[in-house]
Amino acid sequence: MGREAEAVKYRGRRRWNGSWGKVWWDNELLFEIQKFEAKVTADREDVYISISKDSKIVSLTGELSFTIKSVVNRNINKYLEAWKQGLDPRANFVGLIDDPDAVDGQKERCSIDNVWFNDLILMSFEKGKVVEKEFTAGFTPEDASFIETIGA
Repeated sequence: MGREAEAVKYRGRRRWNGSWGKVWWDNELLFEIQKFEAKVTADREDVYISISKDSKIVSLTGELSFTIKSVVNRNINKYLEAWKQGLDPRANFVGLIDDPDAVDGQKERCSIDNVWFNDLILMSFEKGKVVEKEFTAGFTPEDASFIETIGA
């Protein structure tokens, strides 16, 4: 009895490995990236139909977070100074997974524009450990799109 075609085509080696992930912040590669996540949440309002509760999407919320092992300041001072002047600067992020074992050598790439930061870690450290900084941000989901996707 032979194996199904999908079982052969999508073997374990085809699973994406985050080590091949890259992120660009305003066209500058974040070479020290450790973790990256961008997600869209559907904000819903309850709708009652008879005795059943359903829901309706009323808006979308975009959230972005990433962690770096610090090497350089990464424009933190630029954002801090802008905030102190009452300005709300925005950024663009592009995430890429380019795993050489992906199905048919495909890549997954997403662009996220109109990104704002929720907080800035000015300084953080722990003795005996490499300094990590975690950033949280928001974005308008209508300004996010896939440039490339890994298909079947």
